[in-house]
Amino acid sequence: MSMTRDIPAPSRRRRMPQGLIAARNILTFLAKTPTSLFGLIVLGLLIAVALFAPLLATHDPYMQDLQNTLQPPSAAHLFGTDELGRDIYSRLVHGSRITLTIIFLVTIVVGPMGLFFGTVAGYFGGKVDTVLMRITDIFLSFPSLILSLAFVAALGPSLNNAIIAISLTAWPPIARLARAETMTFRQADYIAAARLQGASSGRIIWRSIVPMCLPSVLIRLTLNMATVILTAAGLGFLGLGAQPPLPEWGAMIATGRRYMIDSWWLVTFPGLAILSVSLAFNLLGDGLRDALDPKQMNRR
Repeated sequence: MSMTRDIPAPSRRRRMPQGLIAARNILTFLAKTPTSLFGLIVLGLLIAVALFAPLLATHDPYMQDLQNTLQPPSAAHLFGTDELGRDIYSRLVHGSRITLTIIFLVTIVVGPMGLFFGTVAGYFGGKVDTVLMRITDIFLSFPSLILSLAFVAALGPSLNNAIIAISLTAWPPIARLARAETMTFRQADYIAAARLQGASSGRIIWRSIVPMCLPSVLIRLTLNMATVILTAAGLGFLGLGAQPPLPEWGAMIATGRRYMIDSWWLVTFPGLAILSVSLAFNLLGDGLRDALDPKQMNRR
């Protein structure tokens, strides 16, 4: 009779990665807070509308119908028509793609740029910190909209140049935050242990400091998106951002302001869209700040 024991087969159930668990906990916390839930819903709607814009739009956003100019909201045109007879609802739906593009491109430029300047300045200190922070102070000394106007005036009015200008003016607060976070971490014991093991400065910054700065940077990026949207709308309103006939929300307000006394819908609906998305980012940023607070995490 064999004395060998049957070895149980390895369990097929895999533990959920820690990153997914943390993301689930954060989403659960946000969903329990009414203001944060509002922000999540609005941003979810923005993404859904941008993805399915051709299906949701009832008309061609660029089609002109001079026989139906300045029509009030009705069953045929949910949000009315503009001075060229174009359907405002359809233009708002397609304009969500422009807004989402601006948010995405600015985020992927501003986040890494601010993290790089801030972590390098905070880790090395001395002359490196002085030079990088003085450059940051130069950008911070000007209002973001004024500095964006200067960059767009130099580059030329267009949507791409507006995104570049906004990115060049939105990174200094991220750099300041990352520097402050890095200065609190660089004297930690695990950083000293990494130095003793021969880790290079670049490896320490990338593997040990950047992950610790990410939560604060993520919160600040979310809060900054409201300013980014308002700056992009301001540039479009002044004719320096998206150019006609692109259905950018700020440009739509600019063209409708001449008729706003008699045709209120020309500026009301684009303005409500800008207000809703900006408010959603602010509320979501506040919720993320509470969700990533260690005290709140301990309570959970």
